[in-house]
Parts: sequence; C-alpha cells; structure tokens
Amino acid sequence: MNMHSASLGFSEKVIFSLRSLYEKYGYSQYKMSKFEEYDLYARNKDFLISDSVITFTDTNGKLMALKPDVTLSIVKNSKDAPDFVQKLYYNENVYRVSKGSHAFQEIMQVGLECLGMVDDYCICEVLMLAAQSLCCISENALLDISHLGLISDLLDQVGIPGYQKAEALKFIGEKNIHELMALCRNCGVSKENTGILRQLVSISGDPETVLPQIKALLSGIMNTASLEQLERIAYALKGSEIYSMVRIDFSVVDDFHYYNGIVFKGFVYGLPESVLSGGQYDKLMQKMKRRSGAIGFAVYMDMLERLENAPTEYDVDALLLYESGSDLSAIQSHVKALTEKGCSVMVQRQIPENIKYRCLLKLQNGEVKILEGTP
Repeated sequence: MNMHSASLGFSEKVIFSLRSLYEKYGYSQYKMSKFEEYDLYARNKDFLISDSVITFTDTNGKLMALKPDVTLSIVKNSKDAPDFVQKLYYNENVYRVSKGSHAFQEIMQVGLECLGMVDDYCICEVLMLAAQSLCCISENALLDISHLGLISDLLDQVGIPGYQKAEALKFIGEKNIHELMALCRNCGVSKENTGILRQLVSISGDPETVLPQIKALLSGIMNTASLEQLERIAYALKGSEIYSMVRIDFSVVDDFHYYNGIVFKGFVYGLPESVLSGGQYDKLMQKMKRRSGAIGFAVYMDMLERLENAPTEYDVDALLLYESGSDLSAIQSHVKALTEKGCSVMVQRQIPENIKYRCLLKLQNGEVKILEGTP
C-alpha cells in the first residue's frame, strides 16, 4: 500500500490503529486535564522535548501550564504500585513548540507507559509495541535500541568524571567523534580507553552482528550485567516479525538524570528525525518519590505532517477501468477486495489526465485484467 495515496485523515487513521494495537495488549486509556501546575514542568525541564511552556495564572493565583508532556502528568497522578504493572496508553493534546513549524502548536501525542514491577518481559513487550507502532505509520521503519546503563558504566570505567558525563553523552548522541575524543584527552583518558569508547559509539547494526562485537570489545573491562540484559532482550525479539527492524546503536541516548537501562528511537522513511522515542525512566520515578520502575514511549504525531505534505509517487494504488454496461455488483466486489488489501482504488471509465497510479486494471466480462503494474 502506498501510505500517501490517501493522505487525507492519515494521522487520524494512525491514531485509531495505535489505540487498537495497545488495547489488544491490555493497555487502558488514560485521560487527563489539559493543564498542570507549572512547578511540575519547571522542576523537570530537562525531561521535556522543549523547555518552552505556555503558562497562565489560575483564579486562585497558582501559576498553571498548558500540558507540554504526558508522562510527567501520568507519573504525578497515577498510583505508586511497585508490586504489579500498570499498563496505560494515551492520545492527548499537548502544547509545545513543534519540530516542524518551530512555533507553539496543539499537537496530538500518542504513547504508552508501563509503571510498577518492570521486568525484561515488560521491556520486550514495549519494544515490540514500539516497532508495531512504527509499522502503523510506514512499511519502511527502523527501531534503534541502546542501553544507557552500559554507556554510563563505560564512561565511569574509562575515567570520564561525573560532571563531564552529560557533555560526553551529548557528543555520543550527535556521533561527534572529534569532540568526544577531545573531551577524553582533556579528562586524561588513556589512548586505549579512548579507542574503546570510540569503537562503541561507532558500532551500529543488527543485533546478531553487533552484540558479539560489543561483547569482545568490553570483555574484562567492566561489569557485563547491562550488556547481558541488552542481549537477552534483543535475542528475545528474534523470530518475531519486527526483528528485521531492530538495530543496536549506542548513539541513542537520553538524560542520565531521568533515564536508565534500555532507551530507543523509531524512524520511518522520509523523515530525518525520530518519530518515536522512549526508554526506561526509573530515575524520574525516584525523583518524583516513586518506588515503581517505568518504561514507555511516545509517537510524535506532528512529525507525520511532513509525511502528509511530502510529494507522492502515486495518486492512487489501483486505477480500475470499466466499460459501459458493466455489472455494478462486480465493480463493487472488486473494489472491496482491493481496499481490504490496503490499496486505494479509483474507478473510472477512461484514464484521467495527469493521474499517477501504481497499477492499471480493467474489468471485462466480470473479471479484472491487469494492464500495467502490480496491485
């Protein structure tokens, strides 16, 4: 199916598909107010995609904010229950600066959260749902996975001081090897350890290729618990339909003060930036006085506007031609069969001018013949 062939309502269709997907796995919809006390966001600005927040003063004098994020509200308002897992999803409007327009917008954000006794199964399930979420957007998608605990441990091991770790993390995320090496020199990191860090940041690819390389690189250098967890989770996805989408890439990072463990980003063909982002955020939970663990992700619906507005290769997947006197029920039957396959169909007596179609079909004597392309 050409995902652009029916761009009208594309975002709405994606939202409906995501909701159905999450409910199928036992996630309950979480609904919330449009605003929170500003202090919640002021104390956690580094957790937000954008630190620009729209504020107003309530009738009682409290400074309030239009909600720029959903996760913070869920953590604040949900029950702290570390002995079981709360599985929640949301589709809520947030109010922040859009990556596309660089101006404040009301943006629909869809995502899910697992709060509580998060174990390896929960992590695998969230990764699987993240990959399937990408499939709801495009057939051409990738899910890049990293382990922030492993990166943090390695930075400690090679001798990057704590006050420089955020800077190192920034360079790792940008794959800025030059600045990362300069930071290592300034911190007195040995050439051997600098080389190890450089190699780790440069490695990227499918788990079966990459994980043995990482294991050999870090052998005898540091605690292997983080690497072993990454292996368990990556190989647990093996054999699933989403495994071919999975890559290990240690340039996927996030803020050490909020995130730990597995972190990930999702990409679709046609967009230069991630359309999905998530990870374990136990440190945020601890900061907000919670005993529970947590993992989740968000799909940034404003990014889909770029896909909707992108030039399309085809106007329609199938152009079905029919002759005068054709059986109406036969036409309807063939249209239904094509649309159920996910194809968009235009029915015409003759080929319109300037129409771009993937395949050309003709109904003759109640049967469809393929004249061009493949339906």
